[in-house]
Amino acid sequence: MKKNIRVALLGNPNSGKTTLFNSLTGSTAYVGNWPGVTVEKKSGTYYFKGKGKDREGIDIIDLPGIYSLSPYTPEEVISRNYILKENPDVVINVIDATNLERNLYMTTQLLEIDVPVVLAVNMTDALAESGKTIDYAKLKEKLKIPVVPISALEEKGLDNLMKVTKVEANKKREAYSVITDKKIEKVTEIYKKYKIANPLFHAIKALEKDEIEESENKEAYADVQSLMAQDKEDYEAVIADLRYQFLTPLCAEISTKPHKSEKEKWTKSDRIDQVLTHKIFGMLIMIVALFFVFHFTFSGDLLFLNAFGVNFGEGYEGFLSIMVGGEEYRPFAGLIYTDGGINSIGEFFHVLAGDNETGILGLISLGIKALLLKWNAPEWVVGFFYDGLLNGVTAVLGFVPQIMILYTFFSIMEDSGYMARIAFMLDRIFRKFGVSGRAFIPMIMGFGCAIPAMINTRTLATEKERIKTIRVIPFFTCGAKAEFIAIIAAAIAAAVGVDAGLFTFSMYMLGILVAIVSVIVMNKTTQREKVPPFIMELPTYRTPQLKALTRHVYNKGKHFVIKAFTIILASTIVIWLLANFGWDWQMVDENGTGSILQSLGSFIQPLFTPLGFGVQAGEHGWTLTVASIQGIVAKENVTATAETLASIIDVDGFTGIVEAIGLSNAAVVAFSVFNLLTIPCFAAIATAKGELSNRKVYRWTIAYWFLLSYGLGALTYVSFAYVWTLAITIPVIALLIALLIIYDRHKKKQELLLENE
Repeated sequence: MKKNIRVALLGNPNSGKTTLFNSLTGSTAYVGNWPGVTVEKKSGTYYFKGKGKDREGIDIIDLPGIYSLSPYTPEEVISRNYILKENPDVVINVIDATNLERNLYMTTQLLEIDVPVVLAVNMTDALAESGKTIDYAKLKEKLKIPVVPISALEEKGLDNLMKVTKVEANKKREAYSVITDKKIEKVTEIYKKYKIANPLFHAIKALEKDEIEESENKEAYADVQSLMAQDKEDYEAVIADLRYQFLTPLCAEISTKPHKSEKEKWTKSDRIDQVLTHKIFGMLIMIVALFFVFHFTFSGDLLFLNAFGVNFGEGYEGFLSIMVGGEEYRPFAGLIYTDGGINSIGEFFHVLAGDNETGILGLISLGIKALLLKWNAPEWVVGFFYDGLLNGVTAVLGFVPQIMILYTFFSIMEDSGYMARIAFMLDRIFRKFGVSGRAFIPMIMGFGCAIPAMINTRTLATEKERIKTIRVIPFFTCGAKAEFIAIIAAAIAAAVGVDAGLFTFSMYMLGILVAIVSVIVMNKTTQREKVPPFIMELPTYRTPQLKALTRHVYNKGKHFVIKAFTIILASTIVIWLLANFGWDWQMVDENGTGSILQSLGSFIQPLFTPLGFGVQAGEHGWTLTVASIQGIVAKENVTATAETLASIIDVDGFTGIVEAIGLSNAAVVAFSVFNLLTIPCFAAIATAKGELSNRKVYRWTIAYWFLLSYGLGALTYVSFAYVWTLAITIPVIALLIALLIIYDRHKKKQELLLENE
């Protein structure tokens, strides 16, 4: 079979490159990671019209969106290395027709590589709407490469683009530069002497004192620096200026626009931005927009009826009543409304999908359990399949609808151009804390789920910024944590009458506060760096394309299911085995008394004495220890485990455990703080491992999560149980802050001295 042509898609962020990729490849698209790094890799195949296996195809690699081939981020390094080292047959350079000069800057760099290039001038629909025109023939003449106008959003001109690409793949192209400078010619000869491929490109990079060029072509680079030793010119700035000296008159020559008054020059996006990026109204609109994203995804009180005192009693009890093994189950109970109010769209689909007792998945699980009982399967077999395997599967899949809805909301905000505005508005605030505005996006996603939030840190500029952001994402209260916080809040309310809503809000705010303080401390100690510049173009507002949106959400959802499903399924089976078998591997009674899990919990229990639920919790305190350990498997397991293990001491749920043990309010709050801030679920841990390339950093991250949560949990317990200790802890905290300030000033002086040298 004839080998397919291999094409690389290259373009600036927001140039419509990914939309083009999705339109060309359709269902053949595959998402993975680049070898050795965690930046997303997309590949697929475009097929010319025809049938059968023999139809001709073009393999397309969607390179990360970048502004320049002078690399500062992992994405830029990947794109540059792929073109230089993987030798694609053709590069399709996708540019935004409405922003020619900025997009063509990278084109001028690409022309300096010996690779066939096709210029795809995208967004011609937006260009026509603005009343502007482009002389494509003249642009082709000036750049000496094929130029094809397209609209990826409307799928216009794509077949022609692929035909031109196929023709260019069979040609050779000799690199040239739009810059005319004799020094470039001299340096290029040095690279030719060393027989280095793409000598012109490398020569210009050597003049710019490019760090990657210095490390990869040491001998040639050294010769260049020797040649230019007496020349003090800043060639990086000079070359950039020369590129624009070529581009500015070119764009003026090929682009025409109708005469408009000053008022008419404002585009639709400009007028919208006057409101959405306003210093005051913009922030308020952003807060309201993000609130409704999470409210429509996770809320069980969509219309705030319960907040205003409306209570539906038992709630909607479903339309089915099924008896399995002598127990009654009511699938779809709570589907439409509960005693807490009317469900949001996300909660509706969560209940519809269901867990091991409700919804579609619940019906399947109950059907399998009924069959096992009908076949007189041993009790351990029923328990293993129903409580182990099926419980693990449905626990993950039951949350998939909410995750997909969350992805949909964020994809709409991203594809429409609004997410870029959010990052722009928050950059000024976040920069003071030590990260750029771009870090806000993964942080806020942590309220939904830490897994997609950590994956989204790939867009951040530096490794240190990614480390800081990944470390604080688990402090944001995800949907799974919200469940156990609500139950603990009910226990606190029952004990001392504190408003449950106020307690829940306090826990949310605590997570945000700890995240901000953590970033500040890391930025002044272990992860010191100047906040990377946050340069981005605000794309024009566009209506998201349904097909592209669907593919985007599907790919992200598939990634979540594969990562989370495998980890939680395996861990659930292990926990089931430990909770149902003793050390002699004989099955214990139905309450788990004498199980491996109970003995391990009792052994570890003293560790939590400083947090108030250790030895002072007595013989049954191990239940809270095991619940906390189960939380590392999945955060929803914290209260689920406590509720299950409550039967051992014959009490009613978590509140019953608290009352039976005689646990103090201080200990209950400390239990909540510890489980809120500690090591996240297995799926999030696995995701963090994949996103943090350095193993040492990953191990320190795990230690950081545990030690911080343990320390703050202990501080919470001691401060609430023994108020007089505040006379000690407050001065100690003040001293630590003072030492941090002194250390930061000392490091700044050292850094300033190094810069001056």
